[in-house]
Amino acid sequence: MDLKNYLAARSALVDRALHSHLPRPTVKPATIHQAMRYSIFAGGKRLRPVLTLAAAEACGGPVERALPAACAVECIHTYSLIHDDLPCMDDDDLRRGRPTSHKVYGEGIAVLAGDALLTVAFEILAKAEATPRYKTHALISELAVASGSKWLIGGQVADLEGEGKKIGGAELKYIHRCKTAALLTASIRLGAMSANATPARLGALTDFGQALGLAFQVIDDILDVTQTTEKLGKTAGKDAEATKATYPAVFGIERSRKEAHRLTAAARSALEPFGGKGDTLRALADYLLNRDY
Repeated sequence: MDLKNYLAARSALVDRALHSHLPRPTVKPATIHQAMRYSIFAGGKRLRPVLTLAAAEACGGPVERALPAACAVECIHTYSLIHDDLPCMDDDDLRRGRPTSHKVYGEGIAVLAGDALLTVAFEILAKAEATPRYKTHALISELAVASGSKWLIGGQVADLEGEGKKIGGAELKYIHRCKTAALLTASIRLGAMSANATPARLGALTDFGQALGLAFQVIDDILDVTQTTEKLGKTAGKDAEATKATYPAVFGIERSRKEAHRLTAAARSALEPFGGKGDTLRALADYLLNRDY
């Protein structure tokens, strides 16, 4: 398949939907709506929403039915980045090649822009159509749990508490399973649920998402060490500077690369029940393994 064109077309579809769901930049109070849009349309890869749509397709569902979930997960992801970049968190001035939200709008508006994106995510997801197996409240619960104190936020807490400490591989995997893999897995599961996936298919895609999410974070850790700020669009070497627990710091570069390959192979293996219908997801897994930013 032509993955480049697929990514471009699906990203454009998500962007159009996000434009329609978010308040217009002139709606009062304009500052918050402009700040929300500044971060959401800052040129991200749209990985999570694209995976949502691809999972729906793999289960035989129309992408249009999966769009509310795709937009919701992107809003959650962007809110988490805004808050991650705050001075009280990672204190970063650059994201997606642009000044971070708090550098443009100030810390107060940046906090509120993140809060607003978190809130609007569930407003958007509430518009999703129910299916025979999955009612709308099941979709909302899926995203709420993945984004909450046991997963996404819990991972950020563990990440903060691990700074400057020597932690082992098990704790590192816990951080990345919560902070990265949980939302990525939920993105895939929501796409499958929008397509009324069977329990067996939903289980297979859960395994796929968990392995892919960890592989994604391992690669992210490696790139932070090996790439430039210009290439990444965010400050390179920030993790080492903050003495964060990362795969290269705990396991070394070569062992980390082997782990990324192992996890990607596990993700591909989970797609075996889908046959040819899983080709797009397989291509996305390979793309994420071999990316350089």
